[in-house]
Amino acid sequence: MAQEQELSSDQARLVEVTLDSGSIGRNSTDVDHEREVAIFDLLERNSFALEGHEGGPYTLHLSLADNRLVLTVGDANRVPIQHVMLSLSPFRRLVKDYFLMCESYYQAIKTAPPSRIEAIDMGRRGLHDEGSRLLMERLKGKVLIDTPTARRLFTLICALHWKG
Repeated sequence: MAQEQELSSDQARLVEVTLDSGSIGRNSTDVDHEREVAIFDLLERNSFALEGHEGGPYTLHLSLADNRLVLTVGDANRVPIQHVMLSLSPFRRLVKDYFLMCESYYQAIKTAPPSRIEAIDMGRRGLHDEGSRLLMERLKGKVLIDTPTARRLFTLICALHWKG
């Protein structure tokens, strides 16, 4: 699959990721932390390119509008190049299940035995992988990303979608 391969150009990457403050809402400390870590990790290592565009590096601003995820892709100076809109409907169940699993995980790490924590974490990672695959599928033909980038972007979609 073309999206699975590492993108070769040093230009095919994100250098800035921002979230629309009006879309975020108030989140728990755990959700805020997960969002911050995802942004940090995403900027440390990512493969991201607009299909059919020779530019890069890119900036990315994520927001929600009319039950759609809006990815505003810009150049290094934040000048918008393209707006990519995705319906959130296909993600709704996954996001809900992912956050239920995250809540269980955060509760479990306080008192549960390691075997229970590991089982919950495996379920959480499975949902995260499913969300990443769905995101790559939905972006096909618009944005080229690799799996680690899709995983971190899915975390950010969850942070935007979850209203605490």
